[in-house]
Amino acid sequence: MRRRVSPMNHNYQHNSHHQLDSNRVLTQFLVFLYCKCLWRGLKFVIRKVTGRCELQRICYNNKPGARRTLKIESSLKCSKNELLQSAVSVHPDAVEKTIDDIMALKKINPDTNPQLAISLQASLFQIVGYRNLVLEVEKLRMEPYDCENPKHEEMLMKLWKALRPESPLTGRISKQWCEIGFQGSDPKTDFRGMGLLGLHNLLYFAEHDKATALQVLHDSLQPKHRTISKEEASKMSKADWEKKKFDKAIGYSFAIVGINITDLAYSLLMSGALKTHLYNVAPEMPSLVHFQQTFCYLMQEFHRFWIEEDPCDIMEFNRVRTKFHKRILKQLKNPDMALCPHFTASDLHLVNL
Repeated sequence: MRRRVSPMNHNYQHNSHHQLDSNRVLTQFLVFLYCKCLWRGLKFVIRKVTGRCELQRICYNNKPGARRTLKIESSLKCSKNELLQSAVSVHPDAVEKTIDDIMALKKINPDTNPQLAISLQASLFQIVGYRNLVLEVEKLRMEPYDCENPKHEEMLMKLWKALRPESPLTGRISKQWCEIGFQGSDPKTDFRGMGLLGLHNLLYFAEHDKATALQVLHDSLQPKHRTISKEEASKMSKADWEKKKFDKAIGYSFAIVGINITDLAYSLLMSGALKTHLYNVAPEMPSLVHFQQTFCYLMQEFHRFWIEEDPCDIMEFNRVRTKFHKRILKQLKNPDMALCPHFTASDLHLVNL
């Protein structure tokens, strides 16, 4: 027989759970309040002992790059002072004045601390630049490809000529587009997810890292037989050996993967994960060129990763992409990490600090 739960017991259990939830919320709030007060008190004591504010300690104790800039950004955002909070979102033209205001607020003499102003200015340019880059990238992503726009069409034609210099395009609508990895006879439909951002990245890759782009395209179109060692063959049945012998290394659609990797780079940028890399490679303001070079690096590394993973078929693409994404995120957790493109045609020198 089923036991019947009395309304009294049910209400008691409900009230007990509600009381536990309330106690848990209260405990978390008290711990937060305690830690906040403790931290502010600790900062006050440290400043009195060292004679330096938090921004000074960050600049003097951390080398230039992500280690320093990330801590400065966090310090400014968490400050209770409105001037410091708003510093991370000022216009680039207002950075120098903002640094002067911060120095005055902290009662720091710029004549006796000249390097501090320089260090703060460099970091603030990076912070503001990253914010502006996010806006610029988002604007490109939101702009749809328009076949009636001459500039859009010109970019698309440049992409074809860069990747297929020896093969004239027979027409704007053509199955030839599949040769560089588009899904159909009109590439405009493939740009829907990433808008013009996908086209900008593909064209930059094809023009500024041409040798690598052509090699990746060639590999994606050229299936090759897997080599099997004698030791591996000895452990297989005849049927398995025959199957494996003619099992081809799966290629992929170059342009479609490029748009997909654009989405990956975009998510890294928007989440803030790419700050580590960009703060390490951009001496001042990160720009669209830095983002496009990062895309070139990700395309090359994904190609290598795809070959290493040796997927059974293209249906495994999402699995491989997710694994690759996690790998990049793990690398970016290292504050000294810089994702370095391995090409000499770069307009900027990206150095792994």
